[in-house]
Amino acid sequence: MSEAVVAQRYAEALFQLGTEKANLDQLAEELRVVRDVFVNNDEFFTFLKHPRITNEKKKQLLEEAFQSLQVDVLHTLKLLVDRQRVNITPSIIDHFIDKVNDVKGIAEASVTSVRELTENEKEELKQGLAKSFDKKTIQLKTAVDPSILGGLRIRIGNTIHDGTIKGKLARLERKLVSAN
Repeated sequence: MSEAVVAQRYAEALFQLGTEKANLDQLAEELRVVRDVFVNNDEFFTFLKHPRITNEKKKQLLEEAFQSLQVDVLHTLKLLVDRQRVNITPSIIDHFIDKVNDVKGIAEASVTSVRELTENEKEELKQGLAKSFDKKTIQLKTAVDPSILGGLRIRIGNTIHDGTIKGKLARLERKLVSAN
């Protein structure tokens, strides 16, 4: 069975648990913290995936690192250690958060611009994207990249809208090269 399918099944189980206990928001927030730790701390993640380190030591590390999180999150992480599935933890969390966002009508968007966007621009962008994608609200993550020269690059889910000058120049170049 592929890791993506396994990750979706774990995410679905977590979602059902959160729905039953009516704590989806708290669960999502805590899982975001876990994902950030796993993604941004290579040593931590490598330790948990290492085959020569016992599961007991791995679980002890999880308890120490995540003692403030609710029991369900910690139990899930320990279960993943026992089943040798720690490597798919970030994927499980991503699937879970996508499911929660879907139910709530929320979409996460990453926007790259040549300069920092003002609060007014961010708000207008959120409203426009929410309308375009038929969502109640948009959670916006912004990044600055001077190399795009101008315009915006927007990513929502697997969809990328490239309205940057750099992107337009690249498309124009491909068109000119293919015409010859």
